[in-house]
Amino acid sequence: MSELSLTVAITGASGAIFAREALRALEADERVSRVHFVASENSLRVIADELGVSGRTQCLEKLLGAAPTKTIQHADADIGAAIASGSHPSNGMIILPCSMGTLAAIALGFADSLVARAADVTLKERRPLILCVRETPFNRIHLRNMTLAAEAGATIFPVIPAFYNHPIDSEEMARQFVCRVLAHVGLPQPGAYVWKPEE
Repeated sequence: MSELSLTVAITGASGAIFAREALRALEADERVSRVHFVASENSLRVIADELGVSGRTQCLEKLLGAAPTKTIQHADADIGAAIASGSHPSNGMIILPCSMGTLAAIALGFADSLVARAADVTLKERRPLILCVRETPFNRIHLRNMTLAAEAGATIFPVIPAFYNHPIDSEEMARQFVCRVLAHVGLPQPGAYVWKPEE
C-alpha cells in the first residue's frame, strides 16, 4: 500500500477523546505520510473542557503528547490551505466528532470554513468522507442532513462505541471506536477487537 495523506477535523461536539486517539493512531501509523489537522473554533472549547488542553498554539502537540512528525495543523479560517483544493492529493477526510452545525454546512454545500470546504472538496473529488456525528437525540433536521450527506457520498459513522469488548476505560473505548473508523479508510489497526475471529 502506498503512503496515505488524510485530513482529520475536530468540530464542536462532545467527544474530543475520540479525535485525540485518532490523531495518535495516525501519527504512529507507518502507512500514513501526512495528516492535515483542523480544529474548528467551537472545538477548542470542547477540547479544553473535556481534555484540559487549552489554546490554539501547541494544541496539536498537547493532543499527541509529543511533537508531531507528520501531522500539520491548519486554522479553520484558512480557506486558502492546500486541503481546500481538489488538486491537492488526498486519500480522504475524517471529521471526529462532527457537530450538527458542521453536518448541516456539508449537507447544504455551505463551505464557509476550512473544515466545510475540505469536506466539500472531498465529496466532489469522490474521496472517502467519514462524518462521525455526535448528538442525541436526533431531530428531523439532523436526520435529513445525514441523508443528504450520505446521498452525496459521505459515510455517516455515529460516535457509538461498542461494549461487547468490555473496555476497561474511556480511552480503550475511544481507541476501539477509532480502529473501526480507520478501517473504513483502509487502515486496519493492530489491537483492533474482532468479534469471534476465525480460528
